[in-house]
Amino acid sequence: MFEIETQNLTKSFGPLVAVRNLNLQIPAGAIFGFLGPNGSGKSTTVKLLTGLLRPTTGDAFISGDSILSSPLVVKQRIGVLPEDLALFDSLTIWEHLLMTGPVYGLSTKETKQRGEQLLKYLDLWPGRNTYVDEASTGMRKKCGLALALLHNPRVLFLDEPFEGIDPVASRNIKDLLLELATRSVTVFLTSHILEVVERLVDSFAIIVAGDVVCRQTMQETLAAGETLEELFFKHVNRASSEDLEWIGH
Repeated sequence: MFEIETQNLTKSFGPLVAVRNLNLQIPAGAIFGFLGPNGSGKSTTVKLLTGLLRPTTGDAFISGDSILSSPLVVKQRIGVLPEDLALFDSLTIWEHLLMTGPVYGLSTKETKQRGEQLLKYLDLWPGRNTYVDEASTGMRKKCGLALALLHNPRVLFLDEPFEGIDPVASRNIKDLLLELATRSVTVFLTSHILEVVERLVDSFAIIVAGDVVCRQTMQETLAAGETLEELFFKHVNRASSEDLEWIGH
């Protein structure tokens, strides 16, 4: 059994097909990168797998349970760092954690203990009483990650976890994800920072305009003498600088 499995997962918005016939099989303990340009279907896929959107057709399974027939079971097993973070401006970082723990059945004592450990690891403990609307982008990102980890999920979905954070926090998060993988936690992440993804993931897929155009392991990529960036731009068109020939003249 795969920890994450999709079967012809499709999501349409009217005539626009955002994700088309997605088939993925991701084992437990894997760190999987889901890559693509803006508007390619990455965040839509994350929303489908985490129950925020209902597929038009197809299904997906988390630890063997369907996102359609067992949505509550699935949501109890997963941790999610969404693209928009979904935080409350009028609450402090610490209040977010205290509010989230009981939702997953944690006692106040256990919530405080885990919350303190997570915030210290993420170098967020000194700023725990900062209101979200006064927090930096990096602080908000780390708060969202702490919330995603608080209930010890089996599967972690991270939408752009490295965007807007400093190098120290980025290294801490990378180390944490690698440690989670050794404990059989499965990580599904999207990111535009290909250099980080290359050093982190076991395998990846590239999605363009709703279709997966490449799926392979990092080992296969490196064995072919390619970097992840080189492979990415084989499938993703870049704008040409020819029209900007006037710059510098």
